[in-house]
Amino acid sequence: MKSAPTAQSTLSRRSFLKASLATAAGTIFFPYIARSNPIGANNRVRMALIGCGGIMEGHHGWAQSHPMIDLVAVCDVKTSKREAALAKLKQKNPDAVGYVDYGDIMARSDIDAVIIGTPDHWHAAISIDAMRTGKDVFVEKPMALTLDEAAAMVAAEKGYGRILQVGSMQRSDPAFRKAVEIVRNGWIGEITEIHVDFKGDFAPVSLLAEQPVPADIDYDRWLGPAPWRPYNNDRVLGWWAGGWRIFWDYGSRKNGDWGAHHFDIVQWALDMDGNGPVLFVPKGFEGEPYQYHQYANGLKVTASLKGGGPANGAMIRFVGKNGEVKVSRSGIETTPAGLASRIPSSSEFLAYRSNDHRQNWLDSIISRRPPICPATVGARTLDVCGLAGIAERLNRPIRWNPEKREITGDPEASRFADYTRRAGYPLPV
Repeated sequence: MKSAPTAQSTLSRRSFLKASLATAAGTIFFPYIARSNPIGANNRVRMALIGCGGIMEGHHGWAQSHPMIDLVAVCDVKTSKREAALAKLKQKNPDAVGYVDYGDIMARSDIDAVIIGTPDHWHAAISIDAMRTGKDVFVEKPMALTLDEAAAMVAAEKGYGRILQVGSMQRSDPAFRKAVEIVRNGWIGEITEIHVDFKGDFAPVSLLAEQPVPADIDYDRWLGPAPWRPYNNDRVLGWWAGGWRIFWDYGSRKNGDWGAHHFDIVQWALDMDGNGPVLFVPKGFEGEPYQYHQYANGLKVTASLKGGGPANGAMIRFVGKNGEVKVSRSGIETTPAGLASRIPSSSEFLAYRSNDHRQNWLDSIISRRPPICPATVGARTLDVCGLAGIAERLNRPIRWNPEKREITGDPEASRFADYTRRAGYPLPV
């Protein structure tokens, strides 16, 4: 394996990645890289799944049943998860293979694309390695763990000319798309308030007692680039209400969980896919009842962790001078009524149409046209999630320059833009 980067090389890489993402802001460009057979044998995409936990079950069923896909491999560091996924796959493809090391998938030139459903701290490394080896990528949200990882993924997407879709699937939901069109076209007037609801919080981060490492898991590989911690079942548990999602080493808690969905829609609605907020304030700072971030024009976005907040029962609530929009996965409600059925005129904003997030990715693999949520877009949402998390960890406001992608005037906070990766697990380039 490659040696760990030196402090000087890390700083040089960080400067390069900031420049790369700043250049890419608002621009989606994929230079086509010729392949002898860009969509696989018999005009089908040969695909592999990396990470076989609960989030992958839906992806697995979709890929295994799709007429344009040959699902040929699965990978997971947990033996039971891997073998269960492989057994399901072998019902259709007896030649399918299961791997512990995702590098074995990268070494296969016959695999065209991968779906990544690992814990967040593995997203960037696997995505970059996949693009480096000529594979297109669907990576679950949030697309990375740190700000610098997200920038590295943008550089890889551009440099290797691959298709990457971030799993921010609300962009492919008609209700959220309509909310974006309503806001972008000014149908409720100038936006004065935005509120999102995370529907609950995780338990506080706590120390976990050391337990014996079971034979079912390659724990060193599960930790990967994250700091070494003693094994505990709760640390590696893939569970929507906790497990690894609680810990900063592997995720960004609720900001990286629900924030990656809701803030993504807010960014889209405000035409900020190439920009971002300038201030992040945590809940409780000087009595603030909710965390919030603020854009340069003064507009605030509050986030409630426990429901019952100013989102008024919606996942996202946009308040304008002439009305409001409340949108959730269950549908959309507008004031005045009827805006959800209004069709934009030829001179108004019409949002990117995608009604199936995975199919949109597959269509992009075949056409080589950008998907609805490429790395350039996902990285800006990751900035919002990551910076809100940094403010939460430090319990103080964080100021951000979205053009330069820099935390301003706070060297301590700037250290959280990345972390020291464990020896043997450098970030690929």
